[in-house]
Amino acid sequence: MHHDAALEKLTHDHVFAGARADESERRTWYVVALTAVTMIAEIAGGWWTGSMALLADGWHMGSHVAALGLAGYAYHFARTHADDRRFSMGTGKVGSLTGFSSALLLGVVALLMLWESGHRLLDPVAIDYRAAIIVTVIGLAVNVASAFLLGGHEHHHGHEQDHESGHHDHDHDHDHDHGHRDHAHHAHHHDHNLRAAYVHVLTDALTSVLALVALGGGLWLGLAWLDPLMGIVGAAVILWWAAGLVRQSSRVLLDMEANPAIAQQIRQRIEADADNRVVDLHLWQVGTGHLALIVSLATHFPRPPAHYRSLLGDMPALSHCTFEIIPCDDARCSPAPG
Repeated sequence: MHHDAALEKLTHDHVFAGARADESERRTWYVVALTAVTMIAEIAGGWWTGSMALLADGWHMGSHVAALGLAGYAYHFARTHADDRRFSMGTGKVGSLTGFSSALLLGVVALLMLWESGHRLLDPVAIDYRAAIIVTVIGLAVNVASAFLLGGHEHHHGHEQDHESGHHDHDHDHDHDHGHRDHAHHAHHHDHNLRAAYVHVLTDALTSVLALVALGGGLWLGLAWLDPLMGIVGAAVILWWAAGLVRQSSRVLLDMEANPAIAQQIRQRIEADADNRVVDLHLWQVGTGHLALIVSLATHFPRPPAHYRSLLGDMPALSHCTFEIIPCDDARCSPAPG
């Protein structure tokens, strides 16, 4: 029994989901349902009335249903496979993968908008302004409601994680130490899956606002060229947002060093203790608000892994730590003179 209890203490999971992943999943599916109902209503209305504007906006909503549905599925996949040992570092990166994919989809949509807007700027088409304004107002209302569901939660999520903390540590008697901590650093709290869904509804809201400006100018001022011009402006902004999301999510997917300042702080704390010298250090993000750390250190005075973990006790987001301790017998391991 004592042996089993010791093994249970050493055993730990690799669940690196965000603190409110379940709530994020529910809110995402709410937005999917809201968008899908609007899509069906607009397509049915367009077929019934013969309005191409309604049909076009309905199928446009369909593309967002697909993208947001992908975000919802990512939460579902990460949750149902959280304990699958085939994923050696958990499923925390699934959201970043979905965010990256959604950003690419947004980029394609923006390029198509640029192409179509440029074509219409050179070869204008007739627009039923009043019908188009009604459709646009409906779409904008849905997007505002969706942004409220996703955006307010995202801000609240990050704010609370900056103040919540919990500890779940395991100290090993060999050269590896694993600790689970819920301290989170704001730079690593971004849920790329939720952010991608939020960006999708924001971009749609932006295009609706720009469309209302253009349609109003065309209806009351006769400025028909405003419609394609606003399409170009909207496409440029969407490309900018998509590029930012690609940069953020790809850093996680490629295991780029999560935060050089935190890595330097870890190195300084370890090397300030005894004559420790850090010879290798890897710090990367494995989920929303979760960092993994591998440190190799050389020292003339080796201590248990728990000692080195204690040096980093208040460091944010260190959810999975591994230490390799190399005992030194000669002067080559000593730090270089300052």
